[in-house]
Parts: sequence; C-alpha cells; structure tokens
Amino acid sequence: LEYGIDTLEIHTDAVHQGQKVAIVDDLLATGGTAAAAFKLLELCGAHVTSVSFLIELAFLNGRDALVENKARNIQSLIEY
Repeated sequence: LEYGIDTLEIHTDAVHQGQKVAIVDDLLATGGTAAAAFKLLELCGAHVTSVSFLIELAFLNGRDALVENKARNIQSLIEY
C-alpha cells in the first residue's frame, strides 16, 4: 500500500516445495502487492514462473518492484 500498512497471508499447505505457480492479478500499479505475493510464495518454497496482469499503469513503474525481487516473465494485456 502506498499510504498504509496491510497484510498478505497464505495457508501453509497452499503450495508445496518446488511447485510451479503463476501470479495473476487485475492491476499492476506500484507493484507492492505483486512483489509481496512473489516473496511470500518463494518463502513457501514455490517457484513463480510468471506474473500476469490485465492492466498495467506503466507510469508508476510497478515492474521495477517485481524485477528487484527477481521476477521473470512479467506480462500485461493492456498498458496505460
């Protein structure tokens, strides 16, 4: 969140060690939520294969937050 604090949680049995997962979200803005999801899944032992969005607000540079976390294969269908 740009102006506050929030929490993402996952069940401990939601993913397994080495499991391949894709993150799919509606909007990439600043990248904070997607980067947090990426980190959380990797901490659980999953391998994030791709991160996809319906809309990307490119002027907010959200991809930078994902690249900093070593995310690969980032796609968006619509860019503004």
